[in-house]
Amino acid sequence: MMQGIYDVIVVGGGHGGCEAALAASRMGASTLLLNLYVDNLALMACNPSIGGPAKGHLVREIDALGGEQARATDGSTLHIRWLNTSKGPAVRTLRAQCDLDDYHRYYLERVQEQENLHLHQDLVTELLVDEGRIAGVVTRLGSVYRGRTVILATGTYLGGKVFIGRVNFSSGPLGQVAALGLTESLRRLGFETGRLRTDTTPRLHADSVDWSELDRQESADEPLAFSHWGEKRAYRGFACFLTRTGEATHRVIRDAMDRSPFLTGDMEGKGPRYCPSIEDRVQRFPDRESHPVFLEPVGRRNREIYMQNFSTSLPYDAQVEMVHSLPGCSRARIVRPGYAIEYDYLPPTQLLPWLETKRVRGLFCAGQINGTSGYEEAAAQGLLAGINAALAVRGDEPLQLGRHEAYMAVLVDDLVTKGTSEPYRMLTSRCEHRLLLRHDNADHRLAPIGRRLGLLDDERWKALQGRWKESDSLKDLLRSTFVRPGAALLERLASLGSSPLSEKISVLELVRRPEIDLEAVWSLLDLGEPPDRDLLACLQTEIRYEGYIARQERQVTRMEKMERVPLPADFDYALVRGLSSESLQKLTAIRPLTLGQAGRVSGVTPADIQLIWVTLEARRRSGETRKT
Repeated sequence: MMQGIYDVIVVGGGHGGCEAALAASRMGASTLLLNLYVDNLALMACNPSIGGPAKGHLVREIDALGGEQARATDGSTLHIRWLNTSKGPAVRTLRAQCDLDDYHRYYLERVQEQENLHLHQDLVTELLVDEGRIAGVVTRLGSVYRGRTVILATGTYLGGKVFIGRVNFSSGPLGQVAALGLTESLRRLGFETGRLRTDTTPRLHADSVDWSELDRQESADEPLAFSHWGEKRAYRGFACFLTRTGEATHRVIRDAMDRSPFLTGDMEGKGPRYCPSIEDRVQRFPDRESHPVFLEPVGRRNREIYMQNFSTSLPYDAQVEMVHSLPGCSRARIVRPGYAIEYDYLPPTQLLPWLETKRVRGLFCAGQINGTSGYEEAAAQGLLAGINAALAVRGDEPLQLGRHEAYMAVLVDDLVTKGTSEPYRMLTSRCEHRLLLRHDNADHRLAPIGRRLGLLDDERWKALQGRWKESDSLKDLLRSTFVRPGAALLERLASLGSSPLSEKISVLELVRRPEIDLEAVWSLLDLGEPPDRDLLACLQTEIRYEGYIARQERQVTRMEKMERVPLPADFDYALVRGLSSESLQKLTAIRPLTLGQAGRVSGVTPADIQLIWVTLEARRRSGETRKT
């Protein structure tokens, strides 16, 4: 039953699928978004929060490039705070608690109102491929949709199976329908598949918690927004609360471990290393007396409470005892039990650096099907996949960001070059150029690209240009304004623990001192109406860390030389004399596109790269000799 022909078909309406569909349609591609249930579009199936270390950086980059996640967050925020404020500007970022219904509604409205984008509820069960190129999809209802490109963003639904103790059943997250059939189609096409798992927590009824026993954490006092164009607001009325596990909790967990699906062998998928279940924590850290648990709101009109750091797949009766053992929760009622969900994924070394599969041209993958975890990681991949699918339809070169340009580039490069056998989570430690990839400069790095692609409209682009011009003017003002030694200034410097001045210096030089705050200097020197606080903070970072930033930029320049050395598609690594067997096996399987990418393959050493370089040079000279 032929239903239509599209430039881009997106399978799955989660965070990645929504970003992919919106990006492709905004770039002029006729786009179909197929989701198995319209009401779970952009569902926050786990923690109803956005941001945090590295994840917040991804959200800012999505926003700067023209995506929607930051604005969806601003449109649904209940509680927001800065994180890592004491660890330096490279890792400082925001984290927001969201109303999960408002977040879903925001994306649903954007999708439904978007020109060139059709939303339809159905389950894709088969891919159509013609001579190695994607041709369309077939659904459970027998509908056939032809597509020049297809993006798979299936989340944790693909072959989903839920585990609660020894009870298990086919399911997507939160009782949704699992996506069955598509995995078999992928295997028939020759794709390697695997199983991963993730966990979520019990959810409590707010009225059953004794809040007086818990430590309260309010939202930040200052007005904040995730989006570069968002209206900054201070939020009141919704707080997060801290409780802790104790020996009683750990005893319940240890007593129930013989009924854990991990030990019974029912689950084959590997779980997340950096977001382990509470039973994993107790097992791995037996000497730790307690673990923090945060009770977080999920909505303005919802009485459910999410238990951050308390994910579990233990039996329900054990979950009840575990919850009751926590301070403030002795009478708490569980609304939804915690569970583990196991699902199918494609090991991401089967992808090219622009998220297109190597095996089938025109087929792209984004999100948890690539082995990642988290809404932010999924949205970043979805945006890039949507952009590259639209570019493929045009016949243009794909967008490939460098690791020095964006966290999302680090994410994709890690996946396609190193692969993953466990749910991949973005961490600041994965990024070697953190000072270049700050929360506060995502617009400088990526907005020009978003504008060129047609993802940033005139209004937003004009606002950014005005902000950049203001920043340049402020820096010129600081460079041309001088301060001289004087009693008032010396007293102020002494109060800040800063050494006195012996001669006049520019305010720009003064701000280089780590103890001097630009906002305070602005007020002290009466330099006029204070600019936006975020603008001042960004400017202060650029001034104070100018030397370190320049050093990282020089490192990037050196690395780019290797990125510009292509590896021929027919390059035979077996001809590289002295190459280790591990390197030979991995390089032959992954087929890196450049010498720089080859150097990032796990197990490949600098010595291996040197050998490859020598072989490439010999091949090049041989080719030149034959020509003459």
